[in-house]
Amino acid sequence: MGARAVAVVLASTTLGTLLAACGSGPSGAGTSPRSRPTTNREAPMTMTLSSALFADDAMIPTRSTCDGEDVSPPLTWEGVPPGAGELALTMVDPDAPGGTFVHWVVWGIDPATHELDEGVVPDGVHQGRTGFGKTGYGGPCPPKGDKAHRYVFTIYALSSPVALADGASIDDLRSNMDGNVLAEGTLVGRYGR
Repeated sequence: MGARAVAVVLASTTLGTLLAACGSGPSGAGTSPRSRPTTNREAPMTMTLSSALFADDAMIPTRSTCDGEDVSPPLTWEGVPPGAGELALTMVDPDAPGGTFVHWVVWGIDPATHELDEGVVPDGVHQGRTGFGKTGYGGPCPPKGDKAHRYVFTIYALSSPVALADGASIDDLRSNMDGNVLAEGTLVGRYGR
């Protein structure tokens, strides 16, 4: 065997050893860094959130605002994944002059539930503190003369129940939901005065 043939055999042997060590050889033994399960959190699945009072990105009726009866709109959702321990809901105004304003914080919703009626929060469901300094729903109330603000409703399916007392903040809820969200869905309404 000539020197060139020996070099080719050595190179082939070395390459085969490296491939086997990396787990990308034909046997599948070992795992390559790309095929290992990641420890990063997976993105939540998508749920659908809607209201009988307004379509996504449409105007919220006055009835559900500070200029009307200030009652929460009826909401319906689909796509709760199996294994959800409870549902939570938030409503925020990202267009508020002082930064995102909190209008509603809700948790403890039974995962078998698929709707909230207008102005109704079922027994056993908890509500947090809003930007108005009160507990419960606070409808859209943007400054007069502003262009219509966006009001983002988000439903979350959680893998386990949240342990918070009524009146907790949205930050408290988000902290408790960290790593616990299986699925979520959003609905955006608009309102201007």
